[in-house]
Amino acid sequence: MPFRILVADDHEIVRRGLVALFDTEPGWKVCGEASDGRQTVEKAQQLKPDVLILDIGMPSLNGLETTRLLKKILPQTKVLILTLHESEQLIREVLDAGAMGFLLKSDAARDLVAAVDSLRQNRAYFTTRVASMVLSGYLDTNGVQASSVGPERLTSRERQVVQLLAEGKSSKEVAVELNLSVKTAETHRSNIMRKLGVHSVSELVLYAVRNNIVQVPQLSLER
Repeated sequence: MPFRILVADDHEIVRRGLVALFDTEPGWKVCGEASDGRQTVEKAQQLKPDVLILDIGMPSLNGLETTRLLKKILPQTKVLILTLHESEQLIREVLDAGAMGFLLKSDAARDLVAAVDSLRQNRAYFTTRVASMVLSGYLDTNGVQASSVGPERLTSRERQVVQLLAEGKSSKEVAVELNLSVKTAETHRSNIMRKLGVHSVSELVLYAVRNNIVQVPQLSLER
């Protein structure tokens, strides 16, 4: 039986590149592709892949929330997170979400096959810098503590609502997306703002960016 991989990234050209890379590996098969977080969850439930390659900056449901959901639904599926940037806070959240691997997109062409092979053998895979941070105790509970208004204070549902609001959706659109009543969506919004001590959607967007619930494209900074 082939080793089955699900590729999830919101950029088709990236997905095409990943599929082409895996197609050269004997015994490996890309069983599906997904372009947003919710589609990833649906396809993973349907296809039950051995490994999920997941972009952290996915629309609708980001990579962290997607990982959290899938680890509850499909604990046997191993998750490898791809990201443009690494930070101590992001690494903490990736580990807490249950991912077994963490790889920079800039290193993917060189290291992705090795990373997936590690997960195939039930071994975690992290970049050299991340491994060094883990070994040096950065991610220990005695290390730097998360912000008192960090995302861990929110429930999984509340984090989903934060992402959708930060992506510009109205309470009605949030309700439709999450299959809630408008009143329930508005209640979530009020509870979130009270918990976080924010008073406007713009402050909520800033919170979401700072806590990696949504990511700001970096293309304009790299030109």
